[in-house]
Order: sequence, then C-alpha cells, then structure tokens
Amino acid sequence: MVRWRLAATALLAIFLTVLKGGAFVVAEEEQTCSGIVPMKNRGEVVSITDFGGVGDGRTLNTAAFKSAVFHIEQRKVPEGSLLYIPAGVWLTEAFNLTSHMTLFLAEGAVIKATQDTVNWPLIHPLPSYGRGRELPGGRYMSLIHGNGLQDVTITGENGTIDGQGDVWWNMWRQKTLPFTRPNLLELMHSTDIIISNVVFRDSPFWNIHPVYCSNVVVKNVTILAPYDSPNTDGVDPDSSLNVCIEDCYISTGDDLVAVKSGWDEYGIAYARPSSGIIVRRLTGSSPFAGFAVGSETSGGIENILAENLNIFKTGVGIHIKTNSGRGGFIKNITISDVNLSNVRKGLRIAGNVGDHPDDRYDPNALPVVDGLTIKNVWGVRIQQPGSIQGIKNSPFTQIHLSNVKLDVASPRGVAWACADVSGGALDVQPSPCAELTITNGMSFRSGAL
Repeated sequence: MVRWRLAATALLAIFLTVLKGGAFVVAEEEQTCSGIVPMKNRGEVVSITDFGGVGDGRTLNTAAFKSAVFHIEQRKVPEGSLLYIPAGVWLTEAFNLTSHMTLFLAEGAVIKATQDTVNWPLIHPLPSYGRGRELPGGRYMSLIHGNGLQDVTITGENGTIDGQGDVWWNMWRQKTLPFTRPNLLELMHSTDIIISNVVFRDSPFWNIHPVYCSNVVVKNVTILAPYDSPNTDGVDPDSSLNVCIEDCYISTGDDLVAVKSGWDEYGIAYARPSSGIIVRRLTGSSPFAGFAVGSETSGGIENILAENLNIFKTGVGIHIKTNSGRGGFIKNITISDVNLSNVRKGLRIAGNVGDHPDDRYDPNALPVVDGLTIKNVWGVRIQQPGSIQGIKNSPFTQIHLSNVKLDVASPRGVAWACADVSGGALDVQPSPCAELTITNGMSFRSGAL
C-alpha cells in the first residue's frame, strides 16, 4: 500500500504540473463542452469552522457538515452560498448537499470518510437497478450525496475527498458485506452540476456517480485508487443527459469512465437513457477498461463522443459491453484519437458481459447495438488487437473501424475474433476480421453529437 501511495503521489505530481492557478490550461484550439454549466459567484461564504468543524483528522465533523448545509438551505441566499473547507483533515460520516451551493476545498483540505461502517446510513436501491448493485436490498449512502438538487458545484484548489476505502474492499474480499458499498460522490435527479479541481481518493466503490441527472460537468478532476481495489470506477454517468467529462486523470481498480443506464428488467422498466455525453482528454490506467459503455445498458445509451484519450497499463482500451437480458440499445457512439500503451486488448465489443440482478430477467430481451465508429487509434505493446462478439439473434450492425493501428507485442495476439457483427474497416492493422468488410469507399462519420 505504501509503495502504491508513493507511485500515485508521483503520478499526481506529474499531472498537476499541467495545472495553473487551479485551472487546467487548455490550448485555444482545443474544444470544450464545459460551458453547458457556467461557474457561479456565490452571494455568501461560510466556513466549516463556523459550525464547529475541527480539521485535526480525529474529530468527527458530521454534525458540522450537516449544520452548514442546513444553514445554506435555510438562508436561501439569492446567488447561493459557498461552504469553505480550509486546509486540514476533516473526518466525517456521510452527508447530503443542498441546492445552490458550492463545496470548496482549499489547498491542503481533506474531507476524509470515517471507517466506522456499522453506523453508515442505508438508502433505497436505485429504481433502474431494483436492488443494490452488489447485494439484494438497500445500499450504503455515498460519502457526499444529493437528491433532487439544482446548481451544485464541488471545486477548489485540488483538495482531496478521501473515502478510506480499504476497510470496505476487505469486507468485499472476505465476503462479509451486508449491503452494497457506498460511492464516494453520488448525485441523483439533479441538474446543473460542476465537479472540478478536486482529488478523489480511495473510494469504497464507484467514485463519481451522477444518476438521473442532466447538465453535468466533471473537469480537471484527479481520481486515484490502488490497482487492485475492487469496483473503484472513476466516473459513471448513469441514465443521465448532457454530461461533459474533460481533462481528467484517473488511475483506479476498474473502468476509468463507464456510461450506464440501468440493469436488466429494472432498467428496461425505468426507461431512462444516457445521451449527449462527451468524454475528452482523459488520461489514466486500470486493470479493466479505459473507456467503457456498459455493461448496464438497459435504459439505452446513445449519442456519445469520446476523443483524445491516453490509456496505458490497462486491461481493455475501449470496451463496449452488454448482454442478453439487458434489452435497451447502444447507438451512435463515436470514439476517436486514442493512444494506447501496454494494453492487454485494444478493443472489445461484446454481447456476453455482465451478470443479472436476479432470475426474473427476460433472456429474450436482446439489446440493439448499432452505429459505432472507432477511428484514429494508435497502440503500442498491445497483446491482442481486439474482439467483436455480437449476439446471435441480435447481431451488432454498422460497426466501423478506421485508421486503427495496433502494434501487437506477440505473434499469438495478432488475430481479431469476431462473430455476429457487420460493418466496415478502413486502414486497420493488424488486418480486421472478415465480418468487417475492408473498403476504401466507406464514409465514416466525424462525430456522434
């Protein structure tokens, strides 16, 4: 663990060299989607110390956080309020945010989760999942949580939100979890959200989980967890609309970014898609996927653009995953300008990935996968170029690969594996599977949005 922390600290130091004055330096020609939610100047500033907070790393500050949020909620300052977290270690249990507030972490500020799991609050399962993602029944509330909120910002001077997740990971490994582990940050049914210039560390489960949200910006965020930490996804937009994820560094134990929309019969019934999601200038590593769609895709996922990705030391560079029983759809996905290094499998599009919540799912609820464009991908030290495995009774269609150059490290990893798929390939090395017609005349789309 000490060795990992030193390595992660070194990586973080390298990444933060591109930060200037707390803001990511973006070249003038680089595109950005972050303008969908403008940053606001608040009409009031209060400090956690005004409510009895003590940042000594030992004092429990749950009451202080709850009192501060209650004050903001009751005051209703026209332009909203900013809760300032100064340098120090602020130990706390889970707490909720409120609308029209900014949670600001100063340089050196650490909001640290208590490791007392016995008193951790439980909440209802998400309706699009029908139960906790890991276990039947409810689930533990995220460390920082919000439901039905508007106009919320979490930002600062690269302060840290620390989930102290190792106690939860050990419960998972020892199979002693009574309920699904908590996320580090979850916002539900909320709109106009900004998460920027904060470090997320050691989440018990998924790190940032906007679910049933719209107009969400995640920018200039660093997310760290050990390589072997279970299910510590970086950012998982879930049944959400208009999400912008830009200029982030993520090194965790699971997918860096995974777009989701509900789980089997529950997601089908809830019918809340994910759409209008842009992922841009993402850098990181993971034993699983760099950029993923799924496997929970039952509400449908469409109109996704991921570009300028730098993925290294990763299990799968790009992973589109679903399963029989999921229903829903994956449509109009464009992934471009991807650099892969030291990756086990460059690309995987699969219709046989993911478990089921219970035995009540319909095995005949087959997902539709149509219209995936993957272009301008360069890879070195790749063990296997990729596989595209559709579903026999629901083949994947319009799968287009263009300018995909993968330097395969071993001759045994040269072959692609494909089945139940149709589409086209242009300038792909190693040569793609026969199911993707090699053509020089095919027109490839320039973007999903």
